[in-house]
Amino acid sequence: MGRNDGVEPPDLERKPVELTMHGHTRIDNYYWLRERDNPEVIAYLEAENRFTQGALAHTEGLQESLYEEMVGRIQETDQTVPEGIDDYFYYSRTEKDKEYRIYCRKHGSADTVPGSNKQEEVLLDLNVLAEGQEYLNMGIYKVSPNHNVLAYSLDTDGSEEYTIYFKNLQTGERWTDEIRRTDYSAEWANDSRTLFYTTFDEAKRSDKVWRHKLGSDSANDELLFHESDELFRVFLYKTKDQRYIVQLVRSLETSEAHTLNADRPDGEFALIQERSAGVRYHAEHHDGRFFIVTNLEATNFKLVTAPVDAPGQENWREFLAHRDSVKIDDIELFAGHLVVYERKNGLRAIRITDLQSNETHYVEFPEPVYTFADNSNPEFHTEVLRFTYQSLTTSQSVYDYNMVDASRELRKQEPVKGYDPRAYCSERIFAQAEDGAQIPISLVYRADCYEAGRPMPCLLYGYGSYGYCIDPGFSSSRVSLLDRGVIWVIAHVRGGEEMGRTWYEQGKFLHKRNTFSDFIACARRLIDEKYTDSDRLAIMGRSAGGLLIGAVLNMAPELFSAAVAGVPFVDVLTTMLDESIPLTVGEFEEWGNPKDPEYYHYMLSYSPYDNVAARTYPDILVTAGLNDPRVQYWEPAKWVARLRDSWAGNNRLLLKTEMGAGHAGPSGRYESLREVALYYAFVLDALAVPASGGGSSEYDRA
Repeated sequence: MGRNDGVEPPDLERKPVELTMHGHTRIDNYYWLRERDNPEVIAYLEAENRFTQGALAHTEGLQESLYEEMVGRIQETDQTVPEGIDDYFYYSRTEKDKEYRIYCRKHGSADTVPGSNKQEEVLLDLNVLAEGQEYLNMGIYKVSPNHNVLAYSLDTDGSEEYTIYFKNLQTGERWTDEIRRTDYSAEWANDSRTLFYTTFDEAKRSDKVWRHKLGSDSANDELLFHESDELFRVFLYKTKDQRYIVQLVRSLETSEAHTLNADRPDGEFALIQERSAGVRYHAEHHDGRFFIVTNLEATNFKLVTAPVDAPGQENWREFLAHRDSVKIDDIELFAGHLVVYERKNGLRAIRITDLQSNETHYVEFPEPVYTFADNSNPEFHTEVLRFTYQSLTTSQSVYDYNMVDASRELRKQEPVKGYDPRAYCSERIFAQAEDGAQIPISLVYRADCYEAGRPMPCLLYGYGSYGYCIDPGFSSSRVSLLDRGVIWVIAHVRGGEEMGRTWYEQGKFLHKRNTFSDFIACARRLIDEKYTDSDRLAIMGRSAGGLLIGAVLNMAPELFSAAVAGVPFVDVLTTMLDESIPLTVGEFEEWGNPKDPEYYHYMLSYSPYDNVAARTYPDILVTAGLNDPRVQYWEPAKWVARLRDSWAGNNRLLLKTEMGAGHAGPSGRYESLREVALYYAFVLDALAVPASGGGSSEYDRA
């Protein structure tokens, strides 16, 4: 393999399997890696981990330095801004050297100053629950409407199978009720004794809704709904005014909503509008009307209303019309105001309407490139909207915004020790795609490292699937790269929705290759404008973003010097032909169904695993999770094995598998930072960037 510090990769036996479809045969030498219970498979993954550790042994000092820097920037003992619900104020906090959050509340006051006479109640300490566990992740966290019971769920191996538990918040004791193998969604009825929740089928598709009575055996829970169509999943949410529980059944292209009066937990869910192929909608409630966001004859979505007692499509009345240049992401309804979260010109926007006067205004933001996260805002009767603002140079800042007079209060800004935002610059430029589309590119770099026309080390990040947007947000960990003179770049490629719904549709199905060619166009623009060059350019993506990385490495490997592919979806054809694998059937509406020969051959044209060839690839680090239900561990493992078969040159090819985790990697906050430090050390080493930071502008490769 070369350049691996004297260690060699493990040998892997080839066991050819013929896979034939539409008269076309593929030979898969590593299909057998799917055998999770085969000791040879586990031994191979562990051997790859040892190989990776040995190959990166010389970076261990750099990894430790990066880790210490990252930890040194965060406020290890910290807490969130309290969130008022009735007479309680809920928040979470962290403590130095503890991996997980502690969830708390105070009654009557948000005063959380140490020594305050307002006694803190610890509702859930995940550090205690994680004792003896290699992995821990919380799914639901739902306090009952009367504030007396907490329903929460835990996953202890990364498989995303959650068990729901109940805690009596008056006594501190846990109820004996346990509900196993649940999904992510659950909602309380207003009686504080009835919980509605979802479970999944063998393919991890959330397909059933159940009703549970507190204090009863979950084996006797009532099944309320079963979605038999494998394209669809079911989710639960509650309207902000607490009047209705909504059962949303949706695929990637179609949805259908049912509602239940939350004051009548023994009632039945009522249909809003029967599903129709390609029509998506979801609903909120306000004063006897449903406010419905829909794409019916509205590519970028519009907002309609309908009376609760006759909510069908024939009674939908337009409230906010469709706009070609503005996409509606979501809405939030308060007693006196409607908040519409929009996207225009590639950036998020907040539109606020007074429901009495119909006067509308937009929230103003101070930077040309930014983003925000909408907070939970649980109170319905309030004039205050809370959101979290950030940019590539501004850390997360929690604001309370008065929707009446447009004033705002900064409640908290994420402290970043030793960081001065004035030392960094952000830009937005555009690359021209093969078909002429203008692809937005967001950049951030340290000002005293940058010199126009002089190529710098660069890390280019991308995703581009499911309409998911990679917005220009802040990362304190990223500062370790910026301080070493690395430019961080986001390519807002098609397949996301940064520029509207059409932007997404131009990067899916039989247009998927646009995602990859857009990314390559962004790389070429960075090189042409001398922000970087191919010897200094690394790329990174996770999951479907790992598919992006795998595809562009086959299409234009000469552009890049290093690549990190996290839990990458790289065996596209084999996975999409196997309906027993979680996500496969539901994602026929993202990638297409390869049982159709047109889609089969199109997927074949870009599937990273099927397009590996004898070419010179850059340094590549690949990660996997043994318990990953989204991208099965064997996809990255097979890809690495196949790459090795045709590897040319002496660059490094490394695989690291988390043996006790899933799609998201390690669950603890410190362990997660160690993983980031590993990625960054790999990139810095591959780009020959000096190990020390401090803004030096000397970046010549050794």
